[in-house]
Amino acid sequence: MGSVSVEIPTKVLTNTSSKVKMPVVGMGSAPDFTCKKDTKDAIIEAIKQGYRHFDTAAAYGSEQALGEGLKEAIELGLVTREQLFVTSKLWVTENHPHL
Repeated sequence: MGSVSVEIPTKVLTNTSSKVKMPVVGMGSAPDFTCKKDTKDAIIEAIKQGYRHFDTAAAYGSEQALGEGLKEAIELGLVTREQLFVTSKLWVTENHPHL
């Protein structure tokens, strides 16, 4: 697949002292019942295409493949950790405010 990197719009996070710019579009990592290697490869390809924001949730079961893809992309020099954003969701039954 050829690389066609696209510039994705960002939003300044005003609640941070450094005024970080976060991409407003992210790649979801919900399971589609493919193997972990396919998920990891899709993450690496997304980074090559310009994605810097990735979304996951514990319920998806894709965190390990997402992490492996991000780690490999960093090791390949495609991106730095500082350029990446990972968002997640907490299911209501997993909220334990006493912890």
